Amino acid sequence: MKNKLKVLRAQNNYTQEDLADIIGVSRQTINAIEKEKFDPSLPTAFRISKLFKLPIEEIFQFDEN
Repeated sequence: MKNKLKVLRAQNNYTQEDLADIIGVSRQTINAIEKEKFDPSLPTAFRISKLFKLPIEEIFQFDEN
């Protein structure tokens, strides 16, 4: 799944650790999501969406390949 998490995190001056603490996951989870090696759970995606005040589909783009 493609995503804009790294860009959004940088625009808001969050480290991976900061973002992880805010949404309640590990720093490794944030890293894996940013590198598109792991798709976030639905609750995690909603927390990220709420934090950045953006719809989920603006942050995450489903890639059928």
